[in-house]
Amino acid sequence: MKIMGEWRSVDVYSFKMKFAESVCKLMDCGSPITVRRRRQDSREDVWGLYSSCDGSNLTECRKYLMTEMDFTEITCSESIRLVNGDNQCSGRLEVKSNTSWSIVCEDDFDQQDAEVVCRELDCGAPSGLQGALYGETEAPEWSRDFLCEGHESALLKCRSSQLTRWTCPPGKAVEITCSDPDQVMLVGGASRCSGELHLKHHQEWRPVQLHHRWSPESFQVVCHRLNCGSFVSESYKRDRGKKPVWWIETDCMKNMSLWRECVEVDDSSSSAQINITCSESIRLVNGDNRCSGRLEVKSNNSWSIVCEDDFDQQDAEVVCRELGCGAPSVLQGAVYGETEAPEWSREFLCEGHESALLHCKSSSSSQKFCSSGKAVELTCSVSLRLVGTTSRCAGVLEMFYSKEWRPVYDYKSEENWNHESATAVCSRLDCGSSVFQEVTDNSTRRDVWRIESSCWKSLSDHCVFGYDYNYYSEDRLEVSCSDSLESPNISVSSSSGVSKARNQGLQVFFGTSFSIICSSHHLYQGGIFQLIFNNSTTTLNNTLPAVNNSALFSFLEASHAHQGDYICVHHVHINSQNLTLQSQQLSLTVLGI
Repeated sequence: MKIMGEWRSVDVYSFKMKFAESVCKLMDCGSPITVRRRRQDSREDVWGLYSSCDGSNLTECRKYLMTEMDFTEITCSESIRLVNGDNQCSGRLEVKSNTSWSIVCEDDFDQQDAEVVCRELDCGAPSGLQGALYGETEAPEWSRDFLCEGHESALLKCRSSQLTRWTCPPGKAVEITCSDPDQVMLVGGASRCSGELHLKHHQEWRPVQLHHRWSPESFQVVCHRLNCGSFVSESYKRDRGKKPVWWIETDCMKNMSLWRECVEVDDSSSSAQINITCSESIRLVNGDNRCSGRLEVKSNNSWSIVCEDDFDQQDAEVVCRELGCGAPSVLQGAVYGETEAPEWSREFLCEGHESALLHCKSSSSSQKFCSSGKAVELTCSVSLRLVGTTSRCAGVLEMFYSKEWRPVYDYKSEENWNHESATAVCSRLDCGSSVFQEVTDNSTRRDVWRIESSCWKSLSDHCVFGYDYNYYSEDRLEVSCSDSLESPNISVSSSSGVSKARNQGLQVFFGTSFSIICSSHHLYQGGIFQLIFNNSTTTLNNTLPAVNNSALFSFLEASHAHQGDYICVHHVHINSQNLTLQSQQLSLTVLGI
């Protein structure tokens, strides 16, 4: 590039195919074929371009002078290009002759010609060949009919003949979609749906690494691209030595771009190895996260829906377990959209203990067809638990992800682990609301699942940071939910003693003094105790302040009016919230009336 009167090589660390496409267009060449970063024997001054430069207007890009051994090399096709397409492997075909670009008419182009074009551009086989997909043009028309046999390396190396037609009708310019050129596979796993992700780029297979981080969403895209089922788990390790890898921008995993358009050409290496496991024969699609969506089952390389009438709760338990999710929480149809996928032809007869849905017994379905809105749509819960206490509603927060329980960690825990976040956890566990939460120092470093700070309300496992970082922490997130608080105790004492009769509750004697004692054993002081009394003729409410977490309701002389049912209710204010805790019922009989 010539800047300030000096020609120098250009080096761009985030150089991708979209940038190369702009460069090829600027040079009046065809489509970009390869982008490589080359290394010289010695350092020299080169022009560096900031990563914000997308190549659309190179003269406006911010530049700086740096000393490097690396430079960027681009190979463009010389005589053909695909324009206005969704990616470099789709668009309207234009052919160059005598420095001008011409369209090709559909009538002068066939499948074998398209195969040559796709191969010349280093794309996959042609999957679409028609006009009017990528917009009209006023470019001149190519004047010859291509007669390719399909094996040629370039379109202009094919035989051709002079056209007998004068014009190309509107909407008849050749527009090609070449199939996905990304060659990807999972290597080293137990099946084609598990292992380390490898990508073939510039004729070289390498493991794939993502900039920023892997996430459950990224893994799900990998499983989908390989026509496997849903993402199940991941594992991470570091090798002793480093190996060459292809670095890909994380955003490419989200929008299903051609991955090779997102490969950074920096010749990098890494010691990290990330293994992915996808399910092979089931998946949940169009859901809010990997543990929800419409159920589809794979057979003979095609995916089928399952009808609600052929699926029950035990079948759902097997599916959720197979996908590494929590127990099924919702099982119904028409939640995640309609589909035209074929219907699975058998009824599942799972017992609930099977490790995979296709391990269950089945029988031929009695359904002729699945009516609209009746395809099985499933929501599995995200597995959370509180550990370290006798109550399931109090303790250290842990999450089950990638087949492993770990404590949950937020790098802003002191700020984000508040009443609202802790209550979201309590609510998910059906434990009421948070009455106390804190970040404690366990003094023992453990592997943890780090989650996004913005995810406390949803608590989806899409919030988990993936294995591209190792996370250890001594911090633990603890919570006591309202349902972990013990109910108040209620008891009775009398000056003449208390007896117990079968089916009649506790008994005191007529005319003697007695007391009803309300007490709580939790740590939160204060509040009031309410004693509720009820019999066939009377309902009474008495209240006393809680002193040392108890209150004594005294009665001077027992009479028939005191015979009935008593309940203690403790009203206490804890952490800016009013809680009401109720005891069991005590039945009292007065003897000698």
